[in-house]
Amino acid sequence: MRDIKGILFDKDGTLVDFQATWFAVGDRLALQAAGGDRSAADRLLDIAGYDFERRCFKADSVFAAGTNAEIIALWYPEVEPAERAEMTVAFDRITAEEGALQSVPLPGSREAVASLHASGLKLGVVTNDSTGGAEKTLAALGIAQLFEAAYGYDAVARPKPAPDAVHAFCDLTGLKPSQVAIIGDNRHDLEMARAGGAGLAIGVLSGTGTRESLTPMADVLLDSVADLPALLRVEVS
Repeated sequence: MRDIKGILFDKDGTLVDFQATWFAVGDRLALQAAGGDRSAADRLLDIAGYDFERRCFKADSVFAAGTNAEIIALWYPEVEPAERAEMTVAFDRITAEEGALQSVPLPGSREAVASLHASGLKLGVVTNDSTGGAEKTLAALGIAQLFEAAYGYDAVARPKPAPDAVHAFCDLTGLKPSQVAIIGDNRHDLEMARAGGAGLAIGVLSGTGTRESLTPMADVLLDSVADLPALLRVEVS
């Protein structure tokens, strides 16, 4: 653990309560896509990964782990690429604003981040939300100043699970990938860690991922990010 000098955090499900934050936003977008038809909107939510019986988004579903561009491609398959690109910009704006307004921090997440930052670790965020959405949410939570950078799907050539954000973070901080721990609640996060040669791949059970889905890819599995300081032997402030 002493070789770890930096941490890349996933955002939703790791720092932010995914279900509490995103169902209302997703429902609004689905209703918009369905022209206000409730039944049609529910079908769109279903194919994007919402489990109505369990009232949560499924692990590794498009809504839980994908980008706005992937959601639009799923919901508007008949739309031409140029129009989809315009729609993605609109989705990015809505999710950035509403995601920040609706953001609910996971218990202990802000305190954990503050302690890790105070210990001298370099911190970053990598998300398949937009970069603007990540920055607005971190600001709303009052922790933006603790991070070196936030990388959305639009900040790199290839979003998660590709390792581009890992390389960008290492270029920025001067760290080696082997000195970086990556923590997230979906397989995309852990696959990115493996692809990028990260020193530690940490799964958390605070989001949409399950013990069954994360265990095969994780070096360590934690209940939440609040347990991370203890893992890295950092005193909680």
